[in-house]
Amino acid sequence: MPGPRGGPMGRGHYMTEEERRQTPRVTKALLTRVLSYLKPYTGHLLLVLVCIVISSVCSLFPSILTGKIIDVLTGKNLGGWFGSGISSLIKLLALSIGLHFLSNLIGIGESYLNSWISQHISFDMRNQMYSHLQKMSQRFFTSANQGDIITRMTSDISGVESVISGTFTSILSNAITLILAVIAMFQKTWILALVGIVVVPLFTLPTRMAGKQRWKLAGEAQACNDEINGILNETLSVSGQLLVKLFGREQKEYERYREANSRMIRLNIRERMAGRWFFMVLSTLTTIGPMLLYLVGGILIMKYDSNLTVGDITVLVALLGRMYMPVNSLLNIQVDWIRSMAMFSRIFAYYDMKPEIEDRPGARELTNAKGEVRFEHVEFSYDGNRPLLRDINFELKSGDCIAIVGPSGSGKSTIVNLIPRLWDVTGGRVLFDGTDVRDWTLHSLREEIGVVTQETYLFNGTIRDNLLYANPDATEAQMVEACKKANIYDFIQKQPDGLDSLVGNRGLKLSGGEKQRISIARVLLKDPALLIFDEATSALDSISEAAIQAAINPLIEERTSILIAHRLSTILAADEILVVRDGQIVERGRHKDLVHAGGTYQELYETQFQKAE
Repeated sequence: MPGPRGGPMGRGHYMTEEERRQTPRVTKALLTRVLSYLKPYTGHLLLVLVCIVISSVCSLFPSILTGKIIDVLTGKNLGGWFGSGISSLIKLLALSIGLHFLSNLIGIGESYLNSWISQHISFDMRNQMYSHLQKMSQRFFTSANQGDIITRMTSDISGVESVISGTFTSILSNAITLILAVIAMFQKTWILALVGIVVVPLFTLPTRMAGKQRWKLAGEAQACNDEINGILNETLSVSGQLLVKLFGREQKEYERYREANSRMIRLNIRERMAGRWFFMVLSTLTTIGPMLLYLVGGILIMKYDSNLTVGDITVLVALLGRMYMPVNSLLNIQVDWIRSMAMFSRIFAYYDMKPEIEDRPGARELTNAKGEVRFEHVEFSYDGNRPLLRDINFELKSGDCIAIVGPSGSGKSTIVNLIPRLWDVTGGRVLFDGTDVRDWTLHSLREEIGVVTQETYLFNGTIRDNLLYANPDATEAQMVEACKKANIYDFIQKQPDGLDSLVGNRGLKLSGGEKQRISIARVLLKDPALLIFDEATSALDSISEAAIQAAINPLIEERTSILIAHRLSTILAADEILVVRDGQIVERGRHKDLVHAGGTYQELYETQFQKAE
């Protein structure tokens, strides 16, 4: 039996055990913060309140007029403007229809205002959340669950919409309707009003019992639905579908999906059928109230010669029916309220996360950068306990090239990530053009640093879109020049749509080497003062690697650059080689000085570089 804004049988009226454990503490500070999002729309909210009051009054009057219509039909003269007879009946019917129409019309306006307010508040919150997340450090994105981040941005903020348009409005609407109905009943006769009110609480008991049963089944159905979604994600993704085909598991996966789908259907049927016995009881109880009013009213009229009319009793029965749904809704509003506060708390928890890396007060704009880098006694630790880098010292002058080599996990990538402040040092300092990187604004510092990583990320769009991401104002000639330098222009020319060819999701339509060369062209369009190649060829085949190497070699001749490489030809082109092991620079020099020194570099040369050549 549905309520005015979602039925009492809805899934939302009962909390799971997890929700009970995580029920937020509703404080004045939390409420003040929630209301701060409503403040800009105070005028609209007041207009919604006016609409609710007028709509509630208009919707109750037809019930009252029904009693007068019955009195006219039984021959009573209402007197005054209504008069008696057919004209009186026509006036009452016309007024009743008009009030119904007006109530519905105002209801449409109220719905529009509700939707407008809730959508604009969620618009504000999404913008605030996205802007805040953009400021979070690399540590946040490497440690936080990506699904949790997306949930905050989507489900939680979408839930706020329903809070604004549903919970708050439901409280007001139901409370006003209930108050007006009670007042109208007591104006007729206090005896029958009391009889009707006593019956109302009985209505809620079977509803709550049936709701608990449905909520339990709904939880099982949701778990089954999650399992189905997991199967779909695993087997219908590009990689998953390839694995299914290669191992010939199509039939097995179909059977697994069919079994989960079958369980889902059974649970859905049970959920929909749950509580039918309670509804039978409920239906009986809803008739008890009116019967009691007819009984008591009849006794008052027939035995005590009361002034009550048949129309009065009909009005009271109609008003009693209008009380059922608001009472049940208000009794269940606590769960909706707690859940609403929980959503706000989850969103605010993200808002309150302080960005770990941000501009210092008084940070300066970096202009006309040379790309000079100096590490002075740099220490770094991810957790503050176990040091990953220890006493790193080196200098890179403008126009020079440094190669950083070392075993996997020695800290090579961490060193270069400290320069654009993806992480901040925990000791010592990193200087860029003679100034601590923390004294430059983040945006201006990162504008002067171009990084080509091992794992290339391309957006789902055209080659042109991906190139322009680095420099939206780049001309066609600049893009062509960058592609030529990256050794990818010949490939682009062979494509039917040239620069407007689609690369697919994450660049899946391209090979690894093609993606990597496009990423090099993208960095060149940025025109940074410092180029960093972080093992840009380590995951590629020899042909792709050679093509990329042919693109990199000229670049490091004309730009300040840092190379993390596993290829000897690249290392030989460097002005200095830094050998990193266990977070320390253990050797440094040119290839000819290190190759027979009997240290880590000689070991790497004999096991990795020489073999690669």
